Amino acid sequence: MCRTVLSPYSPLFREARYLLAEEADIRDTALYHSVLAAVAQGNTTRGGIAGYIGRKSVDISHPLNVLEDSHLLEREADIFGAGKSQYRITEPLINFYEAVMRPAWARLESGQAAEVWAQSAERFAAQVAGPHFAAMCREYVLGPGRSLLRSALGEVGTGVVTDTKERRQIQVDVAVVERGSGGDRPAVTLLGEAKWGTVMGRNHLERLARARDLLAGRGMDTTGCGLACFSAAGFSEALRAEADRSGVLLVGLDELYGRAMPPTPLPG
Repeated sequence: MCRTVLSPYSPLFREARYLLAEEADIRDTALYHSVLAAVAQGNTTRGGIAGYIGRKSVDISHPLNVLEDSHLLEREADIFGAGKSQYRITEPLINFYEAVMRPAWARLESGQAAEVWAQSAERFAAQVAGPHFAAMCREYVLGPGRSLLRSALGEVGTGVVTDTKERRQIQVDVAVVERGSGGDRPAVTLLGEAKWGTVMGRNHLERLARARDLLAGRGMDTTGCGLACFSAAGFSEALRAEADRSGVLLVGLDELYGRAMPPTPLPG
């Protein structure tokens, strides 16, 4: 990493800057880098981005539209129909640049790549690898993971469930929702959480179960909703035992990359 990406003598060192400069509609590169940096730092809503760069929400409509049209940003609507949306950087190299390289640019130019990389482990996991892993898990459910679901129908996405009693928001990384037709209610068929560098335990499962209860309270049909844990670091023995008892899906790297038999499908 230090030799091929973080070294000022490497062609990749300035590649992210070149990618942005090549877009014909982008003139004020500082503003666009600020918008991308806001998203890379975890400010994924329009209001959060505006607050991070010190602008009003209306002032960032144009750069957001340009970045979307350039396929550098993607706006993901809340799958639970809350009228909200989050932005995600689609180009991994730009996400890495904004989260890891840009904040330490002067140090990297002076040859301190090893020190910068050693101090970036937590930031890389939370702001680069974690979001990318969650997106991979959604793609898995759209593709090979479809066989794990009770139905081939449904929209795959992400969303936030507000828990007013606990005064918190539950981020659901992978969700499948079947939209109702006529008088039918929308049906939630899968809720999943994805963790890149964390061994998942029963606390993650309990959070998903709480989200399922809250969605049922909002009028969504959760009677056939399964729960899934996606992890690159593995699962605790307690979670594995609970999965054996209750049919929770556990999906690791072997399943995601097709190196193992897929988990047992959700019971019909």
